[in-house]
Amino acid sequence: MAVKFKDYYETLGVARTASQDEVQRAYRKLARKYHPDVNKAKDAEEKFKEINEAYEVLKDPEKRKMYDQLGPDWRSGQDFRPPPGWDFHTYRGAGGGQADSQWGGMGAGGFSDFFETLFGGRGFRQSYGRTGRGGAGFEQFGGTWRQAGADQETTIRITLQDAFHGGVRPIALQSQSIGANGQVEVREKRYDIKIPPGILPGKKIRLTGQGAPGIGGAPSGDLYLKVEIEPDPVFKLKGRDLYVEVPVSPWEAVLGTEVPVATISGSVNLKIPPGTQSGQKLRLRGKGMPNPKGTAGDLYVTVAIRVPVNPSPREKELFEELKKVSDFNPR
Repeated sequence: MAVKFKDYYETLGVARTASQDEVQRAYRKLARKYHPDVNKAKDAEEKFKEINEAYEVLKDPEKRKMYDQLGPDWRSGQDFRPPPGWDFHTYRGAGGGQADSQWGGMGAGGFSDFFETLFGGRGFRQSYGRTGRGGAGFEQFGGTWRQAGADQETTIRITLQDAFHGGVRPIALQSQSIGANGQVEVREKRYDIKIPPGILPGKKIRLTGQGAPGIGGAPSGDLYLKVEIEPDPVFKLKGRDLYVEVPVSPWEAVLGTEVPVATISGSVNLKIPPGTQSGQKLRLRGKGMPNPKGTAGDLYVTVAIRVPVNPSPREKELFEELKKVSDFNPR
């Protein structure tokens, strides 16, 4: 069955020769623009899905290389059939989990039929040529050739809140392979994944014995879930430190005050010292990402001074009076 070809370069608005940095910058710009929490337009969610699908392919050198092999002559919307030999064994997330779903906003339906046709799932990678559990390839045992199963890896995306608090999250992984009849066979298995509090991007969660099956009764390999943390609309994560912005009025910055500041574990009051400047960072020790093996990160609060957009006549009068009596020169 033919599907419609998708030009992922066109979706992100980059050239086929774009660097990985250019691809990432284009993705971040478009993701911020069309994120459903920000953009309430009817087509924003669908556009957001298309952007994430394009980035899922172009951010990965292996997937991008495979995609580029299709050639530059295809155009979006053209009927497309996969080339012969496009045969992969893959894992993908499904059901109640957020396995490999960028920003956690893909919703039901996941990626397009075009993506599934090419890659058979979302981002699974089998480590061919290496055996699971440190095995050394084939070995003969009691007249039977045995080989430990290969380790396998896929990506799960979790929210910053999930990474901060940890806990158990259910996910479903679908294993796809090409059967003897040439048809795609899908099997689904559900897991309760234990997420350690304070886990950081790039860390891996191991599911022992859930990789490729062994041969001749040898043990299966392991399945590694590589953690990616979705960008958060409020907090920025750098290492174990978190960053957040808090707006203050000019008089609060001049005179000092206390303002409520959001943290992932709840709101706290922050003292704004007199004379605080816009852009100045104030630190809340230990309010960043927890660290089971050491010191927690810090939360850095960036002060943003905001001025009245539509001041009242009385406010204008007071500012005019301040203008006359103040000898402050910011330049």
